[in-house]
Amino acid sequence: MSRKILGFIFVFIIVLVSYQCAQRGTPTGGPKDITPPELTRAEPPNLTTNFTGQKIRLYFDELVKLKDIQKQLIISPPLKNAPLLSPIGNANKYVEITIKDTLEPNTTYTFNFGQGIVDNNEENPKSFFTYVFSTGDYIDSLALTGVVKDAFNKNADDFVSVMLYKIDTSYTDSTVYKRPPNYITNTLDSAVIFKLNNLKEGKYALFGIKDAAANNLFDQKTDKIGFVRDTINLPTDSIYLLNLFKEIPDYGVAVPSMEASNRISFGYYGDGTEISIETITEIPDTVRTKIVKEREKDTLNFWFTPYEMDSLLFVITNESLKVKDTFKVKNRKVEFDSLKISMSQNGNIEMDKPINLLSNTPLISFDSTKIKLMDKDSVEIAYNLKLDTIENLLNFNFKIDPDQSYRMELIPGAVTDFFETSNDSVAYSFRTKSIADYGNLTLNLNAGSIVYPIIVQLTNEKGDLQREIYATEPQDYAFNNLNPGKYQARVIFDMNGNGKWDTGSFLEHRQPEKISYYPTLIELRANWEKIETFNLID
Repeated sequence: MSRKILGFIFVFIIVLVSYQCAQRGTPTGGPKDITPPELTRAEPPNLTTNFTGQKIRLYFDELVKLKDIQKQLIISPPLKNAPLLSPIGNANKYVEITIKDTLEPNTTYTFNFGQGIVDNNEENPKSFFTYVFSTGDYIDSLALTGVVKDAFNKNADDFVSVMLYKIDTSYTDSTVYKRPPNYITNTLDSAVIFKLNNLKEGKYALFGIKDAAANNLFDQKTDKIGFVRDTINLPTDSIYLLNLFKEIPDYGVAVPSMEASNRISFGYYGDGTEISIETITEIPDTVRTKIVKEREKDTLNFWFTPYEMDSLLFVITNESLKVKDTFKVKNRKVEFDSLKISMSQNGNIEMDKPINLLSNTPLISFDSTKIKLMDKDSVEIAYNLKLDTIENLLNFNFKIDPDQSYRMELIPGAVTDFFETSNDSVAYSFRTKSIADYGNLTLNLNAGSIVYPIIVQLTNEKGDLQREIYATEPQDYAFNNLNPGKYQARVIFDMNGNGKWDTGSFLEHRQPEKISYYPTLIELRANWEKIETFNLID
């Protein structure tokens, strides 16, 4: 072989090696592990009867760890003391459970681990793995299934506890507030369908609770509740619906606080329509007082013209409940709340929403001669003005045109508040878009029979109310001049005719008013005329 050929081969090899060395990448390691860990054995075995021990070991075919186990593990019936689980924070081929309670006799216990046992490498969960044992000589085998939904929102909450109480001589309506249930499961974060397994024959009460404190009790102030009114008789093949709602809390008054040198705030729970506030402390005749509910808050503000005092003693009375509370509020150095005016809409306004002037202090009068409303050509526009002392605002009613700019001017003395303070000169500018920038949506309701009155509402994607139409008889449900975007439609069946949705009450055995949701978001674009058929579901 000639030197030229040998040289060529040598150079070729060098180039080839160099090229391969230059190709940098991640070496392939085979397909991703998606296989969950498998149970190889349990000590004592799953479905053990006459269980008397305190420790359980579950062995798996690979290293496992516990993930979010405090939320994921559901024990039915609940234990008073949470068991010890190991390993926590480390991987092992077994999970050990140490029971710290005295177990009830002749009782089937279920440990549902949810998604809490995962493999060490890819965190593939051993989904809804269940370990069952009985302290008696047989395993209870009955089951109960159902669905959880939210009474007001379209989608149900996650991690809803489904509780089953045995109806015996000790059971009352107050039991759900006082002790854990006989059986429990949880929807976790992945389902609205629930199933209670390994149940004993008998009569039961069924509840769904969004258990904020995770104490297996119903806490009215924080939890949502759903209940089945009828007694559950096991065995059964019925499928049950739990419609969760937040109750109006029982009446109560928070400790009042002096928020400003001229304002003391009284927060309350429940229905505040019949609350009265009176001072026990003798107040000089020169001091004026006024009580106004804070807008969109369950708070009553006690306004007063400032004077020198150390403290004030109040009595708060709920006339309907005949309940009285006494509070002492000490004086402290805080700023004076002075008059501030703002608009309910700024910039690009919605044509079919009201225009209001809002005040932080109680309004008592206005002078329309000192309020001017003009269009973009500086032509004055006629308007009607109404003082709403309940909401503490001035409502402007005028013809709002598309593709128009407006300017509202208030000269000093236009509005006067409780402290005889008037506004400074102020001006607000706002505008509407052209008709082509808006969209129109018409909803046709389709149902065999509709019980009126109803409230047809549009919300944004977050659930914030945008528009509504109240109807006492069949009519067109046209929502015009809507901003482009995605809307959710719903119909509230206003059974008591009070113009709003009413929640339920467990102790009164009253379910919340029904709401039917349009199945999908409705997308509306500029210059669109859209008609949707809404099939109402009872």
